Amino acid sequence: MASCTLKANMPHKLKFGFLLAVLTLSGCANKTSVPPLYGWGQYEKNIDTYFRADRESLDTQAKLMEEDSIKMRAAGQSLPPGYQAHMGLLYGKQGEMNRFQQHLEAEKKQFPESEAFIDFLLRKFKK
Repeated sequence: MASCTLKANMPHKLKFGFLLAVLTLSGCANKTSVPPLYGWGQYEKNIDTYFRADRESLDTQAKLMEEDSIKMRAAGQSLPPGYQAHMGLLYGKQGEMNRFQQHLEAEKKQFPESEAFIDFLLRKFKK
């Protein structure tokens, strides 16, 4: 008698299994992609250039990052964490303290969680 019950329920189990497989595979076939949270541009390359011994001048690095930030903003992308702070440090090392402070304040405004570190940098460079 148990075998009769199993055979009677078998088609429902197969239907459920087939439906589950179709739903699973259709989820994999979904091609919609989520746009990135930030535009990165050449940020990684800029950081690499900064730390390499044969790097470009600080002025050239800052100009490249400014150009990149304009392109990212024009594309509707947000600047990634650390981008404004790095530009600020480039200007600070060149003695352009107004631009240094402007970029660090912009970093702090965009990423409030960076406030303690940004305030530390602002104090350190004022000495």
